[in-house]
Amino acid sequence: MSRIANAALRRKVMSAEAAAEHIRPGDNVGMSGFTGAGYPKAVPQALAERMTRARERGDSFRIGVWTGASTAPELDGALAEADGIELRLPYQSDPVSRRKINDGTMEYIDVHLSHVAQMTWEGFLGRLDVALVEIAGITENGDLIPSASVGNNKTWLDLADRVILEVNEWQPEKLFGMHDIYYGTALPPNRKPVPIVAPDDRIGTTTFSCPPEKIVAVVETNAPDRNSPFKAPDEAARAIARHYIDFLDHEERSGRIPHGLLPLQSGVGNIANAVLAGLSESGRTGLTAYTEVLQDGMLDLLESGTLRMASATAFSLSPEGLERFRNGIDFFSKRIIIRPQEISNHPEVIRRLGCIATNGMIEADIYGNINSTHVMGSAIQNGIGGSGDFARNAFISVFVTPSTAKNGDLSCIVPMVTHVDHTEHDVHVIITEQGLADLRGLAPRRRSRAIIDGCAHPDYRAMLHDYADRAEAGAWGRHTPHLLGEAFSWHERFMETGSMRLPS
Repeated sequence: MSRIANAALRRKVMSAEAAAEHIRPGDNVGMSGFTGAGYPKAVPQALAERMTRARERGDSFRIGVWTGASTAPELDGALAEADGIELRLPYQSDPVSRRKINDGTMEYIDVHLSHVAQMTWEGFLGRLDVALVEIAGITENGDLIPSASVGNNKTWLDLADRVILEVNEWQPEKLFGMHDIYYGTALPPNRKPVPIVAPDDRIGTTTFSCPPEKIVAVVETNAPDRNSPFKAPDEAARAIARHYIDFLDHEERSGRIPHGLLPLQSGVGNIANAVLAGLSESGRTGLTAYTEVLQDGMLDLLESGTLRMASATAFSLSPEGLERFRNGIDFFSKRIIIRPQEISNHPEVIRRLGCIATNGMIEADIYGNINSTHVMGSAIQNGIGGSGDFARNAFISVFVTPSTAKNGDLSCIVPMVTHVDHTEHDVHVIITEQGLADLRGLAPRRRSRAIIDGCAHPDYRAMLHDYADRAEAGAWGRHTPHLLGEAFSWHERFMETGSMRLPS
């Protein structure tokens, strides 16, 4: 039975190839998709074929691609391989796109995820020509049932001149009712407070609305989301989790956070899953999450009762986690709310709720500045995502990483980070498998010693102390002492020799 209950929109059903003809060279296209969930699967591939044929004829066919966050090979990979992306924003994790961005053949704007919808409404990004959005179904009166992610889809549907819908029958029908689509945002001077005072508050509708005259094509699909499996937590991840749980226990005993904690935000990956597993093992119950993505570890917490409910903008599940969700959707649908990312990542709401934010990083320096995005200062890895939305506004802002990478040849604690995504002012706690540094209330020189002693790997600790000692003795100023001539020498040595270690 068709998922398209509206008769007028059923008459707009066509092939992916026909729908792709509505996208023109030079268009800006707002596409659904967030961490590999809810992205369009058929039209981008048909569009990539058109782009390839155009390139073979000697014609240029490139577009701007705006999404919620990362997508999958059928979208980012296919369009990048066809050399069809002129500009990409706000976040990506595709290896082909990454290579083209770092080769200088694709433009990329790395944007805080909470800012994208607002910037689009303000017109800062230019005209949005097309919205290409996956949905789970269309109701009889023409409302659109969201898919496994919401992201920026509401904004794309509102502002695009033309709308193409992919109705994916693979997405569970029981997604209906899990979403909370808020239509109360506005630009200054008409902005009102977002009326969320608890993570489980519902303030919107369960569907998108879109003027039917804007919808130029509807494509029926039946294709799974392509979520990659996560690496199992290794010993470093488990050690980080133990330090993290010890820190929360200490904060509870000190009376700085309530026994039931505060709403949790967590990044994605094996360290995050290890931390979530640690929460379950700690015996806590009735917790809440106000975060961007729901990953496998949060399903575990919901099933165990450790987590009472979770609010996010998308799923980010392994294939096994996805199967668990689909099999247990009657249970999970009562405990999960999926919102637009401008609400899931809204600074006002995060600050009001007092979230405990935990995010990964590439490197930290001895004063607490964090690089989340760039390798050796100039090569983008993925993007800042929503980490800045939470770090700047959280009640407690935690960053986690193993102390080394590349088999120990690269220290993740360095004299000075080569790219700053989160300044020292937004970083409260840094945790590695070696231990943690609580930076709250510490002046810069005390922060440096706490980070070196608490977080750096023993192979690099003496080198870091030597740098800090000489900087404190000979820097131009003594507030945040640096030796500018050698602050990046560790990175230069790695690029030249393959290791930050000093030659023996």
